[in-house]
Amino acid sequence: MDERVSIRAHFERFPATIKGAFVLRGADRDPHQVRIHAARVREFSGGGGQPIDLDAVTLDVAPNLDLFVPFEFAITELKAGWYGLECDVAIDGTQGSVRPPKRFAVPWPRGSVRRGNLSVNRSVQVDGGPKVLMEQVECGGDSIRVSYSVSPVEPVVIRLSSDGTPVPILETELRLEDGRGRVTAYPLLRSRSHLEIDVKGAPAPLDVRLP
Repeated sequence: MDERVSIRAHFERFPATIKGAFVLRGADRDPHQVRIHAARVREFSGGGGQPIDLDAVTLDVAPNLDLFVPFEFAITELKAGWYGLECDVAIDGTQGSVRPPKRFAVPWPRGSVRRGNLSVNRSVQVDGGPKVLMEQVECGGDSIRVSYSVSPVEPVVIRLSSDGTPVPILETELRLEDGRGRVTAYPLLRSRSHLEIDVKGAPAPLDVRLP
């Protein structure tokens, strides 16, 4: 939101709760007044969340000094998914919202998601752009990782769906030095039979049948 103040989230997960703190530090050479009005936990897919019981607080934030605003909230009512934190702040009177990048998962029921590696080794050609080779899909209990390579090297936009339902993407990485990339996304449920990998600008998505 603002280059004047860095706001991060540090937390630990316990069986029924998340405990931690928002960490504020001045990012330039000037002091700033920061007011945190409210905070909440949000699911990455947009499917839900809940407010965090946090009293409004006003802090004078200085450079090179960390200030901590503690929080704690229950996760027992959250459905399976990946979650991040969000807080409403005013920095020197300027209102906005901040979403620190750290995230956590509420696990899916054991046995409901696919595990193991699936070889793809199929290419698509982006119209007026690079060739993209989809290499493999690594299926884990809380996420999948789709590895690919791009030639010539340039960023591409990749979307995922399974049996026509979008698969929320958590992170996309691309190494510019060698064109190797990886998409991290929500796990694949065992009830799904296909994974569709859509590279923006390609004629059609790759349809990968799930064993």
